[in-house]
Amino acid sequence: MHRTENIDRMKNMTTEQPATCEVPEKLDLQIQAIHLDNSLSENTVSESNRINEPSLVHSSSLLSQSNLNVPVLPLPYLDVCVLESEGQGTELSMHYPEEKCFNVSITQAKELTSADAVKTALMLELDISNTSFQFQPGDSFSIICPNPRREVEKLLEKLNLSEKKCCQVLLGIKPGTKKKGASVPGYIPERCSLQVIFTWCLEIRAVPKKAMIRALVEHTSDATEKRRLQELCSKQGSSDYNHFIRDNSISILDLLNAFPSCNPPLNLLIEHLPKLQARPYSAASSPLYHPGKVHFVFTVVEFPTCPDRPAPRKGVCTGWLAELVSHMYDPTDGKKVFTPKISIFARPSTTFQLPRDPSVPILMIGPGTGIAPFIGFLQHREKLKQQNKERIFGETWLFFGCRSHENEYLFSDVARVLVKENGSIYVCGDAKNMAKDVNDALADILSMELNMDKLEAMKTLAVLRDQKRYLQDVWS
Repeated sequence: MHRTENIDRMKNMTTEQPATCEVPEKLDLQIQAIHLDNSLSENTVSESNRINEPSLVHSSSLLSQSNLNVPVLPLPYLDVCVLESEGQGTELSMHYPEEKCFNVSITQAKELTSADAVKTALMLELDISNTSFQFQPGDSFSIICPNPRREVEKLLEKLNLSEKKCCQVLLGIKPGTKKKGASVPGYIPERCSLQVIFTWCLEIRAVPKKAMIRALVEHTSDATEKRRLQELCSKQGSSDYNHFIRDNSISILDLLNAFPSCNPPLNLLIEHLPKLQARPYSAASSPLYHPGKVHFVFTVVEFPTCPDRPAPRKGVCTGWLAELVSHMYDPTDGKKVFTPKISIFARPSTTFQLPRDPSVPILMIGPGTGIAPFIGFLQHREKLKQQNKERIFGETWLFFGCRSHENEYLFSDVARVLVKENGSIYVCGDAKNMAKDVNDALADILSMELNMDKLEAMKTLAVLRDQKRYLQDVWS
């Protein structure tokens, strides 16, 4: 009897699990919970740090506690009245009364780069056959372009003027204004609509100057936002202004999105936004080679996103042109392709021209689309040779985007053409980097091949400039 009970008790002991087996499971859950809490805490701290990092809308702790020297409040001077009547349509030439404008058709569009290229380059052909527009290789012309439609709509929405976009606007000088030399902007046609003003007249992509930001402060209701705008226009906040506004190409629309309590009046924007400038392009053809036509080449400008401007942007003019001709790359066979029209005016060059004497040798340097005017130079000389077979033509050199030192054997010829044969050199491209680097490279070539020091080489290039034999067509 006792033995059976003992056996049963032993069986129970072997089948029952010790109570201590549950402890590790609980501990494991507790450890996981602690890790989760720590992770959440770290993420919260990290997110908090990220939010509090200096940005367009947040300042550093040091700047936020500083006394500020802000600019004097600009004096308002325009009296702006939005009528109920519809604004008048305007000819684009009215925005450039000092220029002779031509309305021309785009007859051809070619994409010069492959689909997987980093940048998109296009060549457009304009029909000038029925106009008095004239040009020579080396000349450029300006294209009158609009602001992006979507950005105009968004800006009018921010100003609570969307419903009045077609209404007529009257501009006048504010009675009693103390601003010296106050005048109504001549580039805004009389009795035009709000839509016309923001589409064709004002550079809404312009980086707001400190004076404009100072004016915006007075129309910002949120205390934190007002303080930040004061910082951005202050002497103490110059670094923030340069870093977060100027370097990122922040526009007035970006500012109004970032500071939602800012509600400026219409006159403030018209007073502070500059004129929407026409964009210049170099002619990339010769009138001898393509009579009645003018070609030009451009790269579609892409602006990358940044924390304060999350949407990507294209250049005002290049983006508009690319969209305008996108249907022309591969026209459907048998169907007539719509030919869009644009308005242009001439920008003749007084210096960037082929030498009058065709026997003068020329050197041309132009990386990327900087090669555009030299296409016209080459076409022009080719036609001149065909028409004047008895004449002597100088050597023609074109350097296009060459970054290799393997071509150093050419340098002695460059020096010979430049100095000993009284040649001319033409440089087309980016002024900030390319033109400076080309100048340095030419100085090195002269120094190396003509046994002169760098200073003497630089002086030689200066003399060539004075003699109009070292010519530049550069842009910033």
